[in-house]
Amino acid sequence: MPNQSALIVWGGWPGHQPEEVASIFRQLLERHRYQVEVSNSLEVFADADKLKQIDLIVPIWTMGEIEPKLVNNVSAAVQGGTGLAGCHGGMADAFRQNVEWHFMTGGQWVAHPGDNGVEYTVNIKNSSSLLLEGIEDFTVKSEQYYLHVDPAVEVLATTRFPIAEGPHSANRAVDMPVAWTKRWGAGRVFYCSLGHQADMIEIPQVKEMMTRGLLWAGAGKSPGSFPSEENDTFNGVGD
Repeated sequence: MPNQSALIVWGGWPGHQPEEVASIFRQLLERHRYQVEVSNSLEVFADADKLKQIDLIVPIWTMGEIEPKLVNNVSAAVQGGTGLAGCHGGMADAFRQNVEWHFMTGGQWVAHPGDNGVEYTVNIKNSSSLLLEGIEDFTVKSEQYYLHVDPAVEVLATTRFPIAEGPHSANRAVDMPVAWTKRWGAGRVFYCSLGHQADMIEIPQVKEMMTRGLLWAGAGKSPGSFPSEENDTFNGVGD
């Protein structure tokens, strides 16, 4: 089977260490025989035909602005089967003014009450997906993302709000999605809200989640290159 291809695009707000996170994801994918291109320019999205040939796009671009035609090119590629996978603000807080991006990715960051350093539990959910099978609930100390989430997503992990106080605390407790999958046309989309900086990606459970999510999203055109959600397990993928 020929190697699969991935495009990692990093930039935007530097506080999320996009270059360092891009390096981690590149290493993960190369270990799984991906041919990886890394770019720090959104202009790489201008080549619509090229995007359609790629197996996986990994955006790491918090905030920033993007031309609508570039998002349309990414959207068309994903609808055609190219995977899309990312984490934290690099995917769910990218391009705040572009609603097509939010629709495609499945959610949008709106707040992190308590800012960085909130200790909270990530609860792995039982669902029709086996993508996170074998990963136990775990605790992190980081930003706890409050997101506006597409009800069509398949929720894989959640965290309980409120922990840190804020105006949202006047409402009932809610289980906020932390990780999910969705479909965009023929393409697979994976998102995980963990990953404030590179050290968070290195946490074993987070690294395992991201590895599985990247590989699952990238396997949409070649399902045999990675276990299917329906009938296989994913244990040890990130080992």
